Amino acid sequence: MAKFKVIISDPETGKSQFVEVEETQAVPLIGRKLGEVIDGAAVKLSGSKLMITGGSDKDGFPMRPNIHGGVRVGAILSGGVGFHPSKPGERRRKTLRGNVITEAIVQISMKIVEKPRKSKKAGKPKGKKKKDAAKIEDELTEETAQKT
Repeated sequence: MAKFKVIISDPETGKSQFVEVEETQAVPLIGRKLGEVIDGAAVKLSGSKLMITGGSDKDGFPMRPNIHGGVRVGAILSGGVGFHPSKPGERRRKTLRGNVITEAIVQISMKIVEKPRKSKKAGKPKGKKKKDAAKIEDELTEETAQKT
C-alpha cells in the first residue's frame, strides 16, 4: 500500500506541519493532480481545504504540473520546477515526474486554502456587561451639565 509524507504549509502564519499518511488514509490522495483542492480530512485536518502544490518520488524526482500522468520522463527544460538555468537561454534534459499522485510518490506538498470557521458560543459573556454607547453619552452630558 501507499505511504505518503505530507507537508502542509499555512501561508497566513508561514508555518508548516508534517503528517504521515498510510494505508487506507492514503487512498483518497492517489489519482489526484497538482493544483487540485481536497478536503483536509484526508490528512487529519478536518474542516479545512488543501491545495496540492507539489511532491517527489522515491528517488527525489520532483512532480511538474505540465507533464501529464503519473509517469517519469526525461524532458528538456528551460526553467521552472526541476531546473533553474545559470545562463540565459540555457536548456537541459532533466528527469521529472508527472502531475498525478501515484504509489511511487513519497512526499506531497500542500497548502491551506481555507481554514475551518470558528463557531461562536451561544452563551452569555462572562464579566461585566458593557454599557450601550447611548447610555455612556447620556452620562457624559449629565456630568458636563453638572460642572457648569
